Parts: sequence; C-alpha cells; structure tokens
Amino acid sequence: MARVTVEDCVEKLPDRFELVMIAAQRARKIGTGAPLTIDRDNDKNPVVSLREIAEETVDPDALREELIRSHQRVILSDEEDRNMIELRDSDDGYDMRGHEPAAGMYADENLEEDEDDDFDALESLAGDTEEDDN
Repeated sequence: MARVTVEDCVEKLPDRFELVMIAAQRARKIGTGAPLTIDRDNDKNPVVSLREIAEETVDPDALREELIRSHQRVILSDEEDRNMIELRDSDDGYDMRGHEPAAGMYADENLEEDEDDDFDALESLAGDTEEDDN
C-alpha cells in the first residue's frame, strides 16, 4: 500500500473518532519501541499505525483496551475488575463499590417533598414582596 487513506481505515473501524484514538495509541507504542508489523517505507509513526490498521496487521480491540487502561487513574486487578462488573450489572440498589446509596440519591426519591418546600419558599417570598409594596 503506497498511500493510506481514511477510507481504507474507516472500512475497518467505522467510527472516525475511535480510529484516530486507536491510531494515536499505536503510534505512541511504535514511538516507544514496539515492533512494526509492516515495512516502514520512510513513513512516520502515525502513518505506519494507520497502514497497520488498514492492512489489519494489528488488533484494534487490543489497542482499544490498552488505550482505556492508559487513561485510567486507578488500575484494578483482574479480580477487582470482575467484581466491579458484577456490581454494576446487579440491580440490588447498591452503588458500584457495593455501598448502599445515601437518602435522596435517586432522582425520584423525595421529589414531591422538595417541590412542596420550594413552592412554599417562593410563596413566602412573593408574599413578602406584596406587603413591602403596600
């Protein structure tokens, strides 16, 4: 492949934003010494990474996972990661850390009481303003 185009790569990864992110991740890996899967042909790292994606010599899923992990602030062990997924997928009313949510955490909870309090506060303010005008 003499020249790589976006159209060549979009066939492999339809989302252009994801394509840019994954190609950038691969270009960073090449820059840190990762082995090339194609001939360089005097191309720079971003072009080489796009050519690798277009020719399907790299695994986009593995690059996507590496990209996600590189942006994480807290790296979980495999067991902790599985526990988080199990907690997220369970529907038992607990948050992702397994803690019970605080009162008023859900949008529907205590909604009527809050609206009544707000309305009463507005009425009292409106009443004060009318008395001041007289």
